[in-house]
Amino acid sequence: MINDIPLVYYLSLSAALFCVGLFGALARRNAIAVLMGIELMLNAVNINFVAFWRYGSVNPILNQAGIVFALFVITVAAAEAAVGLALVISIYRSRDTVNVEEIDLLKW
Repeated sequence: MINDIPLVYYLSLSAALFCVGLFGALARRNAIAVLMGIELMLNAVNINFVAFWRYGSVNPILNQAGIVFALFVITVAAAEAAVGLALVISIYRSRDTVNVEEIDLLKW
């Protein structure tokens, strides 16, 4: 009853979500879409952590490593979203664009 859904389903979902996020991060020109793609990839990693924690541990109450890693990833994702969004807003105010190909602030 506890393990009704096999582990391979979670891993397939995670792989598909990671691929969609990777495509979104690499193929888009909009900086907001790139950040959304990175967030999707981090959520795919969280699904993997929680799935391996649930199916890999003998006593899930004593072994909380997957949940702890997932919480760290969620914290890093929140910080990345806040800092990334602040940078995008700052660049938009100075350049009037969020197209990553047009942003050349570090070019000489």
